[in-house]
Amino acid sequence: MASPKIDCLLKNCCETCGEGPHWDVASQSLYYVDIVCGGIKRWNSVTGETKGVNLDKQVGFVIPSDKGGVVAGYDKHMIRVDLDAADPSAFTKLLTVDQDKNTRFNDAKCDASGRLWAGTMGHEGDVPGVVKTGDGSLYSIEGDLSVKHQVGGIDLSNGMDWTDDNSIMYFIDSVPRKVYAFDFNIAEGSVSNQRTVVEFGEGTMATHGLPDGMCIDNEGKIWVACFSSSTVKRFDPETGKLLQELKFPATNITSVGFGGKNLDELYVTCSKHNCPNPDSQPLAGSIFRVTELGVKGRAPNNFKG
Repeated sequence: MASPKIDCLLKNCCETCGEGPHWDVASQSLYYVDIVCGGIKRWNSVTGETKGVNLDKQVGFVIPSDKGGVVAGYDKHMIRVDLDAADPSAFTKLLTVDQDKNTRFNDAKCDASGRLWAGTMGHEGDVPGVVKTGDGSLYSIEGDLSVKHQVGGIDLSNGMDWTDDNSIMYFIDSVPRKVYAFDFNIAEGSVSNQRTVVEFGEGTMATHGLPDGMCIDNEGKIWVACFSSSTVKRFDPETGKLLQELKFPATNITSVGFGGKNLDELYVTCSKHNCPNPDSQPLAGSIFRVTELGVKGRAPNNFKG
């Protein structure tokens, strides 16, 4: 494994909690959200320009859509936004989930067919990661905007990704501090046979923190953002073994995603919202870029709807 290089790509670009990095190959741009202030952002790596908008509710994810603009998780609604419109704050509400719960959308990704998978979680108070347990769910959303409830009883729905052969879906529930695997049927859009592949375990909060966002590399290994421990960790999901650790100058690391011209750069988001000792971590709320990892990712899938 090569010796990685970490640099601060976008300094203090998030006012609150940076999350959900999504690389768009067509535009060579990085999309991300700033959760608490409702931010939806896009950084163009060709021009260096950042465009964005802040909405009036928390935003959990942003993913480009084949039908134009981006779709985003806006509280418990999925909306369509055009960051290039004269008024990017004007959005179209597409659907709503969890009608009877006080929840919001959190992390989301699209599978290889362009189907969107999105999880929900209860609203946090002043302490990040503390929610009403069991209120979260995992949904799948088709291009025609039909919604299927896939998994319930989740505490804090977070990162997800799939193996290259689409046989396994990985998924994180942050509160029990576990990475799960499901058997995945891409044709039917279904998951089954839930099991634990990485368990952070008791007595590891100081070193491992809470598993948050996640992505997979071209060797089938998973990279997990570890909230409250300043790290991103690479695991072998077949053995649960920790393979590598990257250390960052911010406590609350939130998510990871591959991108760049050759898909060999790892983009890492972090939070400054209610972070401990803010004066000691001036780069909290930035986006970091990791190069020279010796592995690549794959192009994230956009939403087919």
